[in-house]
Amino acid sequence: MARVLIVDDAAFTRRMLTDMVGAKHEICGEACNGLEAIEKYKLLKPDIVTMDITMPEMHGIDAMEEILDYDGNAKVLICSAIGHRQKVLEAMKKGARDFVVKPFQKEQILDAITRILQ
Repeated sequence: MARVLIVDDAAFTRRMLTDMVGAKHEICGEACNGLEAIEKYKLLKPDIVTMDITMPEMHGIDAMEEILDYDGNAKVLICSAIGHRQKVLEAMKKGARDFVVKPFQKEQILDAITRILQ
């Protein structure tokens, strides 16, 4: 069972991810923007982070880069809208371990987490 930090600006999406991922893993925290994600990562030290790209305060890619600067072994799963193909590719080049496209299914998320943790 992994400890997961859920990062998304939409409360509905955070809730949905919590329900999906929480079936097999421990949700150790949530963040609603990139700045909060960095703070929570440092405080909670999760095994994996699900990260939205487009958020207020700081985008997910920038937050991911700061998290990776802090911990080069951080594992980030990008959870992005279908229209963000270029941003997803950018995130993968900058260190994201995998991605899923919204709207996603429970098995997609859980399979991606399993791949990343192996």
